[in-house]
Amino acid sequence: MNPVYKIGDSKVIESRESNDGMMIRRRRETLDGKFRFTTYERIERPAIIVLKQSGQKELFDRGKLLNAIRKSVGKFFESELEVEDVVSKVEDAVYMLGEEEIKSKVIGEKVLEVLAEANEVAYVRFASVFREFKSLGEFERILTEVQRKKGNSKTIPDKEGI
Repeated sequence: MNPVYKIGDSKVIESRESNDGMMIRRRRETLDGKFRFTTYERIERPAIIVLKQSGQKELFDRGKLLNAIRKSVGKFFESELEVEDVVSKVEDAVYMLGEEEIKSKVIGEKVLEVLAEANEVAYVRFASVFREFKSLGEFERILTEVQRKKGNSKTIPDKEGI
């Protein structure tokens, strides 16, 4: 059976700050030199209250956001790191608003903004659920919008051209 070690029973071998400066990765080693492990430290941010459509309030939870994005559009990304990057950008955008309370709909719009830049297919998929598309016309409008943002001159063919 392996002994249990605490962080206090280790020494830092190496520290690196993430590219965005919001996290520190520390490589550690137990004092007896038998084991090495990595810890990640995030900057603690002030609490934000999310106002749900039902009227309920809950604390903003990065993990919940990560799981929701992973579940809804994660398969459209090549790696977990890309999903993490999307979540980090959304989280940053939410905190940049400087509000203590934010409607869940605003967070959803921030997700859309980030997805529009990160992955067109994930953007359309998330938009279709978030905005509750009910017709093909709504899909056509969002596809045209994506193409316009990307500066793509192609347009969606009209129904007769299909």
